[in-house]
Amino acid sequence: MAAKIIVIALYSIMIIVFGVIGLRKTKSFSDFFLGGGKIGPWMTAFSYGTAYFSAVLFIGFAGKIGWNFGYSGLWIAFFNAFVGVLGVWGLLGWKIKKISIEYKISTMNEFLEKRYNSKFLKLFGSISIFIFMIPYSAAVFMGLSYLFKSNFGIEYWQALAFIGLFTAIYMVLGGYRSIAMIDTMFGIIMSIGVCILLFSTLNKGNGLINITEMLSKISPKLTQVIGPPGFWPLFSLVFLTSVAPFAMPQLIQKFYAIKDKKSIRTGMIASTFFAILIGGVAYFIGSTTRIFLSPNANPNAFLDGKPVYDILMPELLSKVIPESLSVLILLLIISASMSTLAAIVLISSSSYAKDFYAGFIKKDISDKNLTTLMRVMNLFFILMSVILAYVNFDTIVAILGISWGAIGSIFLGPFVWGIFSKKMTKFGAISSSLLGLLACMSLYFIYKIPSPQAGTIGMMISLTVNPVFSFLQNLVKK
Repeated sequence: MAAKIIVIALYSIMIIVFGVIGLRKTKSFSDFFLGGGKIGPWMTAFSYGTAYFSAVLFIGFAGKIGWNFGYSGLWIAFFNAFVGVLGVWGLLGWKIKKISIEYKISTMNEFLEKRYNSKFLKLFGSISIFIFMIPYSAAVFMGLSYLFKSNFGIEYWQALAFIGLFTAIYMVLGGYRSIAMIDTMFGIIMSIGVCILLFSTLNKGNGLINITEMLSKISPKLTQVIGPPGFWPLFSLVFLTSVAPFAMPQLIQKFYAIKDKKSIRTGMIASTFFAILIGGVAYFIGSTTRIFLSPNANPNAFLDGKPVYDILMPELLSKVIPESLSVLILLLIISASMSTLAAIVLISSSSYAKDFYAGFIKKDISDKNLTTLMRVMNLFFILMSVILAYVNFDTIVAILGISWGAIGSIFLGPFVWGIFSKKMTKFGAISSSLLGLLACMSLYFIYKIPSPQAGTIGMMISLTVNPVFSFLQNLVKK
């Protein structure tokens, strides 16, 4: 326990030092939000990857999906890497950077406003980001708090309060310049951590072959191409987590900040390999919860004989990781989560400060005051997220599903089609955004469809409506 406390203390000091360094180099809003638009390939690659994967993956997704889907959950890791990372970097990376220079913009909402000549899309987008990113941030706080509770034996609310306070200090300092530097360190820690996690699990399970045989004995479907829940639930998880990044503001922002085209080529390769490693190990380890955990041996992870999904992975980690290495795994998940929190908080604060306040309320706000407002909104957003995490109203997977689904439903149609085609119209873009969100929310709240499936349908509608409605409108005009 003493070793864990010392390592966490040193880790915290390191982050604050990076924050202070970033603070000294931050002279403008562009510095705070985009690192001056001159971030290199490795920093951007790690920043993208660490923002993509967090405690939501290691605690919520890996546990629930691993338990239910077995090995077929690895399809999610595969498509996350080759669609959500390689595809986004390869298809959108340079286009986004080039557009940001041509349009003189720094946010996704500013692009939508200029591309479609629509103030409504800018307003609707900024409000939506702020609303739907709060539960996503809360899910990350929940995952970290469960981890701290398991490792340090403290109450959930105490862990939540500590993480919230530390995140607030960290975020108010140096902005994206600090985040990019720290994310590089986080990425290295995560890479080392997942390798330790993989080898420790294989050793505990007496090798891959033995693990596979034990899973097959529990249920043959756990080792098949499509796991027990079936094709549609698996497809919806793959689609949600792999396609949504094409329009997730906290990931797209990385391309506004990257230095040049050469950096994008290098960063694309590095980020893809990172995603294969992190996602592949996480979902594989999640599948072993069926082997290592049971209601009798691990009562904390079960309720009335049924798994408590958000507790499975913390319980598994304490079982398979040697005590001498457990602090490194703790750092792995903290690193993943802090980087994701930073990305979410930064983009959410900008949606209010840059898009809403500077875009509609006080257009002549000074650069200094805009940067100060960003810092204030960072604090407010963290507070709201911590409160929601304390309420603990659903599982981590459900919360992330509806957050990603809603954001994807709103932005996929207008943003992706807006970049690739000049034939898209304002009517098509607005319709795709509204109808996509309406479908997602209706399916989830009224028809009680699971959030990943509701999000997937909403995103599909968004992607379909914009080109169809734009084509029909152009046809009528002719």
